[in-house]
Amino acid sequence: MIDAASKRIVEHIVSLPEQPAANVEGAVDLARQLVEPLPERGSSLVELLDLLFDEYVPRSFNTAGPGYLAYIPGGGLFHAALADFIATAVNRYVGVAAAAPVLVQLESNVIRWFCEIAGLPRGSGGVLTTGGSMANFIATVAARKDRLPADFLRGTMYVSDQVHHSVVKAANVAGFPAVNVRKIESDDCFRIQTDAFRAAIRRDREDGWLPFMVVGSAGTTNTGAVDDLEELAASAASEGLWFHVDAAYGGFFMLTERGRDRMKGLEKADSLSLDPHKGLFLPYGTGCLLVRDPATLRRAHSSHGDYMPPMQDEGGLVDFCEISPELSRDFRGLRVWLPLRLLGIEPFREALDEKLDLTTFTTAELRTMPDVEIVAEPQLSVVAFRYAPEGDSRDLDELNRRLLAAVNARKRVHLTGTLLAGRFVIRICVLSFRTHRERVEMGLEDIRQSIAGLAR
Repeated sequence: MIDAASKRIVEHIVSLPEQPAANVEGAVDLARQLVEPLPERGSSLVELLDLLFDEYVPRSFNTAGPGYLAYIPGGGLFHAALADFIATAVNRYVGVAAAAPVLVQLESNVIRWFCEIAGLPRGSGGVLTTGGSMANFIATVAARKDRLPADFLRGTMYVSDQVHHSVVKAANVAGFPAVNVRKIESDDCFRIQTDAFRAAIRRDREDGWLPFMVVGSAGTTNTGAVDDLEELAASAASEGLWFHVDAAYGGFFMLTERGRDRMKGLEKADSLSLDPHKGLFLPYGTGCLLVRDPATLRRAHSSHGDYMPPMQDEGGLVDFCEISPELSRDFRGLRVWLPLRLLGIEPFREALDEKLDLTTFTTAELRTMPDVEIVAEPQLSVVAFRYAPEGDSRDLDELNRRLLAAVNARKRVHLTGTLLAGRFVIRICVLSFRTHRERVEMGLEDIRQSIAGLAR
């Protein structure tokens, strides 16, 4: 079984550069045809592998391929797949340290490494999660319990109008009505306006609200914008607010000199979210929450059952069930620990530097194209642009939607769009470890040819 599956997996990975960047034509119809009853008898493994690799897997976005420049690419590093195979095969329980002390320590090592990368002080901690959404939720609950009374419904939190929607969702799931989340306008570089943020706090205090939390972005999804984290940290400290940074996309650029320069102040956060499945190129479902004071997580999430073994009362090993909502959880630390031990951190640093270089190159090439406007200059590895021919009477939003569709129809790269200041723009995000100069040049050529086709 293992040999048969491995053969198909290797063939799939080797063919990634030749696969379409996206291939979802007819996928919805196929999906509807696949509604099936509970099987009474088993099927051949070869038959099932053929279905998966020949029919089912290809009908999707090629998120692991070099041409995936959409949203925020995930990685899918093969070393992590090997780790997942081991972790699920041995099937050890790591929610409580007593059940697997050594394996819990391996995962704790990963957390300590991440704290070091982020610049957090000794004694900081955290937990691996399923992604940034869960990390933002856990942080919001911790902040609520740390900074607000039991009756918390006068509490207000402050975010940019560019913040990831999972932050607003986290507030809602943590019990806050939508009106308690203050969306502060961003500036021309799509960063939160700190003066407007401070003014909103003053107004809320005068009106009897209880400001308790501010969320900064270290790499927004829309444009890769990085808020002024030092200014937000200073304001949060003076106002007694919990300072959370959503660094799910941008946090691991702290491995690079340019990233550290652009994210000064990240190390002052009370909590921050990271997505190793983005900046460390690991499989989807690998997120992380870091906190300056791990005790805040335990106060927020600790619970007890008579059937549970004794929890850790002092330093050392961590009971992950005590610092997050999860009791049952997979051994997700191995998919981080094994690649880092096998490769070291330097290849990841070099790859992230390459992505910054490729984004700079992409932006420079876009500037050479007639009637192309750079709407959002890259702060990390995202650039947003718009085709705006002077004097053209066509609807520019619709024109750019057609341009996006024309580029993606070539299937060598896959891009996505978004709205900035009410205008539809096209965005390029370079983050996959498989994306190199050759593929970026293909994408730029597809943009040029698609623009030429629209101009005719």
